[in-house]
Amino acid sequence: MDRRIGRRALIVGGTVAAAGTVALARDELRRLWWRVPGVEKPRKEGEVDYRGAEWVAASPANWRRADRPEDYGIDMVVIHVTQGSFAGAVKVFQDPGHGAAAHYIVGKDGRVTQMIRELDVAYHAGNRAYNERSVGIEHEGFVDRPQDFTNAMYEASARLTAGVCARYGIPVDREHIIGHVEVPGTDHTDPGPHWDWDRYLGLVRRARTARA
Repeated sequence: MDRRIGRRALIVGGTVAAAGTVALARDELRRLWWRVPGVEKPRKEGEVDYRGAEWVAASPANWRRADRPEDYGIDMVVIHVTQGSFAGAVKVFQDPGHGAAAHYIVGKDGRVTQMIRELDVAYHAGNRAYNERSVGIEHEGFVDRPQDFTNAMYEASARLTAGVCARYGIPVDREHIIGHVEVPGTDHTDPGPHWDWDRYLGLVRRARTARA
């Protein structure tokens, strides 16, 4: 067999290779176009960041549109307690006069509702810098009622937090998973003395390992 390559074959082959390179470059640009300053990531109405969550939108007055983690790095999860019912928390987060909302609410029965995209800055911590760098998770119940912190709630919340930590490379420890009470300048006491941090972090680590 004659293995010599003719000029026409080189031209055709080079054209095909060049076309392939252009196609790959175009595909890369399609995936990365939102990294250009001033250009937002693609969004779909009702899309959730956690697969097990139901979407219910919070009032736009209770959060700020952003492009995290490109504009603000996410390195923290803040744990809250609603001091009320699940339905009550959803209602106040939909109220534009409330002035606050968290990204997620976890119920005593383990259900999870997402009300703000993780892309965006939720007004949940009472501290602008902490709002910008964190994901806020509310838990149905009262700080002085340990019976409100059910097995279903702990386990569902741990899976949720493990997912957040995996997405943003957040260490599973008490420096990066904190209570609302630990946010500088806040006057809140949640999640309170009955929240079992050792148990919770153990569940988060287990869920994180299962994901890996």
